[in-house]
Amino acid sequence: MIPSSSMTSLRHQQLFYLVLLLLSLATKGTDAFYFPRSARLKQSKSTTGGPNQIPNSSSSNSPRHRSHPLHMTEPYSCPNETVKRIYDIPDSGWKSPRWNWGSARGTGHDCAAICRRRWDTKSDRQGLVESLLSPAEFKATHPSSEISFEEVKLILGLAWQRGRWDGSDGGPGGYSQVLETLADARRYEEEDEVISAINFIEDVSGRFETISRTAEESKRMKAIANDVRGKHAGKEELFMMRRKCAGMVLDAMYFAVNGL
Repeated sequence: MIPSSSMTSLRHQQLFYLVLLLLSLATKGTDAFYFPRSARLKQSKSTTGGPNQIPNSSSSNSPRHRSHPLHMTEPYSCPNETVKRIYDIPDSGWKSPRWNWGSARGTGHDCAAICRRRWDTKSDRQGLVESLLSPAEFKATHPSSEISFEEVKLILGLAWQRGRWDGSDGGPGGYSQVLETLADARRYEEEDEVISAINFIEDVSGRFETISRTAEESKRMKAIANDVRGKHAGKEELFMMRRKCAGMVLDAMYFAVNGL
């Protein structure tokens, strides 16, 4: 058995340390539980992605927001849809005063020569058509291989130009008028690329009947045009529709077989 005097001494020691602890907390306040700034920042980053960031809301329970409606004023995030220079040639593009479409002198002629060399094999042309017909899938799997839509318009222009001689442009009422509009830098060269895309889809889909091979093809093209007219598609969705229209035209013209 422990003597009563020893028990009293032990209790006094415990009481003494308890008093010291309470005095320490009283003098330091909340700093007694202080975490260094680096530790707090590290904790903040691990839960929010950064000390000043909003917590991630991409969980399965968070609402999915619809893409922005058409005619937005913020900068576009689709550079391959808005860039105007082709093959990095200065003063190239349909709106350039040095383009001179149809002339042997001008950046249009220079770009056309490169384009014909670039797409001179059937396999490459077939791959291009497939990428345009399934633009979202192609962009997801080949993000660095997607060509600019300005080049797509150049390919279409050359295909329609060639099609005048063999009727693959649809003949009277076909794509000769669209080519003229393209060469004059009207409708498809607006300051707002969204408006340019809408105009392009409207004109291209409106003449597809002249080259369509099946009723199913015509139905798919009409569905694209109706989608554009009937709903508020986001910019990227609209640009994907534009690429599909271009791909359907090139496919119906047997671009992969005929070339430029």
